[in-house]
Amino acid sequence: MAYILSAERHEDPSGSFQRYRAFVNAERHRFPASVLALVESDWYFDFTDHRAPHDSWLREVRITEIPGENEDHPPEIQMRVRLLGAYHDGDIEFIYSGVISYDIRMMDLTQGHCDWRYDEFRLSESGDVIHEIEWCGAIDTGRWLIQARNVEHRWYPSAGQGP
Repeated sequence: MAYILSAERHEDPSGSFQRYRAFVNAERHRFPASVLALVESDWYFDFTDHRAPHDSWLREVRITEIPGENEDHPPEIQMRVRLLGAYHDGDIEFIYSGVISYDIRMMDLTQGHCDWRYDEFRLSESGDVIHEIEWCGAIDTGRWLIQARNVEHRWYPSAGQGP
C-alpha cells in the first residue's frame, strides 16, 4: 500500500503523511537503522533541504553483481543511484545492498528522466525494504520499485557548499 506518492498526496496531502508516519511508527522495529533514520528525519521529506531527493536529476545508475564464494553463497546484487541535488549544489547517492528485485519503468525519455518527484520506503512481508520512486517532468516519466535488504543515503556537497 502506498502512502505518500502522487495519488495519495493529491487526494489528501496532510492525511497521507499522517498515515505514513503511523505506518513507520508501527513498523519501526522492522526497518533497517539507515532507512529508519531517513524516514524519521526532519529533512528527508522537506523539499527545501538540499539533501532531500525531491526534484533531483539522475546522474547515474550502477548495478553490480558481486560473485558468491560458492554455490551455498549466491551472488549479491548492489545498486547505486547518483543524483544531482535539486539545488545543483551537491550529489545524492542511494546505495542498495542485497537487492532482491528491481523494476525500472520509464514511459517517455525524450526529455530525459526529468525530476525525482516523490518516493517512499515500505517493507515487504519478509522484511526487505521496498523503495518506490516516481519520476516526473511536464508529464509522468516513470516509476521505479527497488526491493533490497538495506538502503543508505549519502550527501556530497559541491566544493564550498553545504546542506
